[in-house]
Amino acid sequence: MKKLIIHGPAFTALDADHVQALADCLVAIDDHGWIERVLTPGDQDFERVRQAAKKAGQLRELAKGEYLLPGFIDLHVHAPQWPQAGLALDRPLEEWLNHYTFPLEAKFSDRDFAARVYQDFVHTLLAHGTTTAMMFGTIHVSANLELAAQCRRQGLRGFVGQVAMDNPEETPEYYRDASPAAALRASEDFIQRVQETAGADDLVTPVITPRFVPSCTAETLAGLGKLAAKYDLPIQSHVSESNWESQYAIDHFGMHDAVTLDHFGLLTHRAVMAHGTQLTHEDMGLLKERQTALAHCPISNAYFGNGVLPVHYLLAAGNRLGLGSDISGGYTPSLYHNIRQAVKSSRMLEDGVDSKRPASERGVAASRITVTNAFYLATVGGARALNIKSGQIKAGYRADLQVVSAHSSFTPLSTQDVFERLLYQTEAADIRGVYVNGHLVYEN
Repeated sequence: MKKLIIHGPAFTALDADHVQALADCLVAIDDHGWIERVLTPGDQDFERVRQAAKKAGQLRELAKGEYLLPGFIDLHVHAPQWPQAGLALDRPLEEWLNHYTFPLEAKFSDRDFAARVYQDFVHTLLAHGTTTAMMFGTIHVSANLELAAQCRRQGLRGFVGQVAMDNPEETPEYYRDASPAAALRASEDFIQRVQETAGADDLVTPVITPRFVPSCTAETLAGLGKLAAKYDLPIQSHVSESNWESQYAIDHFGMHDAVTLDHFGLLTHRAVMAHGTQLTHEDMGLLKERQTALAHCPISNAYFGNGVLPVHYLLAAGNRLGLGSDISGGYTPSLYHNIRQAVKSSRMLEDGVDSKRPASERGVAASRITVTNAFYLATVGGARALNIKSGQIKAGYRADLQVVSAHSSFTPLSTQDVFERLLYQTEAADIRGVYVNGHLVYEN
């Protein structure tokens, strides 16, 4: 690719509480897709660099009202569930899985069906400003390879998992691995085939993926922990997602599922665990000690989590934390919508929801988060969870970016006002362009 300069205003998170607003900047992207420099008008060679890029046909000037943001990082996605997004969310989790989700995922034994779904889904993620996604596939190696191929073809940075689920007590006969040996063999086959087809700066990383503790036998969990160590790979699963899932681990292993996952070597600095609404303070401390990240899925949690993740507490405690859409436990792939729900859920946690109780006893004090906190989760937090140099508009980081058009305003807005309105009002139609590794992979 050739070098690129993007000229215009930008917002990027510095940390969980601070956003840097650049009213006018040049983001210089090298021919390998890295951000080389970020220049502002105070820099001596700002105008020289801009003019040289314009002359060379390497300049993108943002239109009036357009802003540059880091691409969003979705830490928890069930890619095969895309066809059922928005369906049956009023059902209990166990019923939703057995009557809707598992029958759908079983259809991915047909690679042609998988290709049609994944082509549309990867395009849709990019169209919503998501540049990196950590995704569950199914138990079918061929379908998961199709998901990997679509990521490469369309330019999405994909962390893709071969799902392991072999417990006959909690998985249907028509959709499960035949045995622990079969689950582990399929996982290793998928890993090797992804790695064999990888190119330079490859966009796809295979992920060790036990569906969750109830779906897997102890032998499979142990074997997956060994595979993760053997290949030094990321791990993804669910942890303390609901009352039912949390209780299952206690009843069958005599310990919380966080401790169960750790017992099998599945809590590492490369692991991302979703939901966590039932975590105890001891569980949270274990995740922090292991440097295991949490994927906060606020929309999905409202339906199936039986609680609200204490984001403010976790950030203050130093836990690693990002944001997830949880398609299709969440009905939308938009992390903008999940940013908004994260703020709303935190306020409900702090204020409480039972008006029959005294206000002082209703909620959990000091639980509110800001939209800045939520923006951090969708960008920097996600990148740190995946150990990738992305999520910031900063020299030395991947040029994973989105160009967003702000809605019209009839009154003057401060810089903070503009930032907040972008996060609260942006829809897919407002996303003008998306870059991954400096390549324009989506344009509207």
